[in-house]
Amino acid sequence: MTTQRTSAMIDSLTTIWEHVLQRSPIGPEDNFFDLGGDSLSAVALFLEIEKLCGRQLPSVMIYNAPTISALATELEAASTSPFPPLFLLRDGSVMPPVFIAHGLGGSVIDFYRLVTHVQSDHPIYGMQAKGIDGSDEPFETIEEMAQFHLDAIREIQPHGPYILVGYSLGGLVALEIAHRLLATGERVALLTMLDAYPYRGYLSVAQRLRLSARLTLRRVSVAIGMSAPTKDQYPPSPAQVRARMSAGRRASALSQPPAAASMTPAMQRAAEIAKEALRRYKPRFYPGKIKFVRAQILTDFPADPAAVWSGLAREFEVETVPGDHLGMIGTYPENLGAVISDHLRNAR
Repeated sequence: MTTQRTSAMIDSLTTIWEHVLQRSPIGPEDNFFDLGGDSLSAVALFLEIEKLCGRQLPSVMIYNAPTISALATELEAASTSPFPPLFLLRDGSVMPPVFIAHGLGGSVIDFYRLVTHVQSDHPIYGMQAKGIDGSDEPFETIEEMAQFHLDAIREIQPHGPYILVGYSLGGLVALEIAHRLLATGERVALLTMLDAYPYRGYLSVAQRLRLSARLTLRRVSVAIGMSAPTKDQYPPSPAQVRARMSAGRRASALSQPPAAASMTPAMQRAAEIAKEALRRYKPRFYPGKIKFVRAQILTDFPADPAAVWSGLAREFEVETVPGDHLGMIGTYPENLGAVISDHLRNAR
């Protein structure tokens, strides 16, 4: 009976895979990523699986079960296998490994395209936040997240030098891991932070004022459409301005990536808890070097990362890549990959 159920599941999954990946035929042992799958198609895949099985599962499961056969086994089980704290995103022969942490509300699958553009033979491991599968409680502090991943990192690499990369919230996790490694006498060869900032409450008063002014100006610009007002439109009443700003905020919310709208309840809860962890984490001075990569298009973050971080690190370097906060990873991975490749070549 079990064999019959698994066979039926494989047949159903094959139909879904062929539809999502637009390829046929696909065998039960074919690898999702080798077939051209990426983070967006993984989201589409698991939305279809939810319709089939009635189970909301995070798309990162594809790293645990990258073939139809393996995924069928997971789906037939009473409970899915727990996600490991580290996923091998890409194998390599040059030591030490690279450990990279994802952003708030994301997962290691967000780095799929990026790692293909990193020109290096270092193995690359993704640090997966705890709790997105619903089987474990998310950590409530950055410090807990860092220690959880540091314990896993030391199982793979007991001693330094270490290479750490962190995107957005993951940049703070990587920073905290680096602090803990230095405190035990280990060496950090590279700490790269990708568009990562502390909670705005920890910015200086001047930085907060500049950020608030820019965000307000952007909301107003969106609300009025950046068009010159006609005589009968100007000046708009306060009620008109409020209405237009509200419409602009709604438009902005609707422009978010579809992956955000497809988060499972467990992923949404993990994201909300991570937001609170960000609010509570106050970075302290780092007695080493931070290589910082900022997005060219400003969104909700300070315009000058050096003004934020240079006083919190012994050495601080900034580079700029195309795109906004999301686009630097999803739209321009080749540019970001080139910068990270250069960082790895020069890591000491």
